[in-house]
Amino acid sequence: MEGKLTNSCNFSGVKPIMADLPYPPVQVQDRNPAYANLLQEDYCGAVSELSAVAQYINNENRISQEDCSLARTLLGIAMAEMMHLQKLGELICLLGGKVCYESVDYRGCRKLWTPGYLDIPEWKEQMILADIQAEQDAIRQYKGHIRVIRDRCVNAVLERIVQDEEYHIMLLENLLDQCRK
Repeated sequence: MEGKLTNSCNFSGVKPIMADLPYPPVQVQDRNPAYANLLQEDYCGAVSELSAVAQYINNENRISQEDCSLARTLLGIAMAEMMHLQKLGELICLLGGKVCYESVDYRGCRKLWTPGYLDIPEWKEQMILADIQAEQDAIRQYKGHIRVIRDRCVNAVLERIVQDEEYHIMLLENLLDQCRK
């Protein structure tokens, strides 16, 4: 007689975990393919929302049998990162760019997104540390792009995304503290 294996972690009701603030409208002042290229890096570069979604979902899947509460939190953060990905895609299109899984680096070299961009450690504490590092890297990249982009509409959306990333770091640091106790 064969038994059934099921995941005992219940994910119903999980919602995106983000700062409790509204998003500005997704709009641009003018078409600008150079800005679209910068946002493409945020969309699917090494440090990107696509990478964040993949990393959080991978960690959530691997940890769900051991720590359901943490897995639910990681899924909620992944859902917020999916929303960021969607907003960036809208901005890229409005700026005259093309949404794809290819970014252009500062030298003009095209790079396809790859799971090689992910940091997938084995242990729970290391996973959380990798997620914190990824959030910090994203904030640094967004702030760099905000300094370069001269479109107040685009920057308003990026600044709002940064607020979510900062909130995620705070949550992850609390989770890390709980793991270490």
